[in-house]
Amino acid sequence: MKNALLIVTILFAAIMSTACINNFAVQELNNKAAEYLAKGDYDSAIGRLEASLDIDPTIFETNYNLGVAYINAEKYDEAVDVLEKAASIKPEQADIYYSLAVAQYNSAEDILAGKTDDDEEDAEEVLTEASTTNVSAPKEITTEDKQEAAKLYTSSIASLEKYLTFTNISQDSKASAESQLSSVKLKLADLEKQLPKQEKQTSENPAEEG
Repeated sequence: MKNALLIVTILFAAIMSTACINNFAVQELNNKAAEYLAKGDYDSAIGRLEASLDIDPTIFETNYNLGVAYINAEKYDEAVDVLEKAASIKPEQADIYYSLAVAQYNSAEDILAGKTDDDEEDAEEVLTEASTTNVSAPKEITTEDKQEAAKLYTSSIASLEKYLTFTNISQDSKASAESQLSSVKLKLADLEKQLPKQEKQTSENPAEEG
């Protein structure tokens, strides 16, 4: 499911236009970022888009495409933040909710896989040092981790459901989103089975003495 979501998101990025951007410097940065995105150079695209946001943080296209670049760079937490901002700028844009669902879903997957924000840097350090020692044990997944992942799955479901409310999406996109929505719901249901059940509060109050 992860790869399928990413493929559709890349297609969405390709149709986003920057023609409506009035600031020339911002438009140049966005256009250059689009070139880097097309080449798969996500770090360079991120650098250009972050610089664009420094000039004007209110442009939907910049926030949206930065979110897509973050997704492809597997920086899902950052993607969620910037895509939520993009949705607040232009809530009538359908594609933003699908991309947001992608980021939320993959962020949950990373948590359950024991992946942290520092994993990439740690991996680079290991390669640089040419370490011959055994790889450290994977991060233990705590109840708190599972609860956070459940929240992200729930948010992804809400984003997909919002996306499906739009009438201007293609039938193929709708069918794909519906299939993915079912998959995320199943993942959430399975995860919730692993979480401790909340103690039910009785409606009866303890008897008062006297």
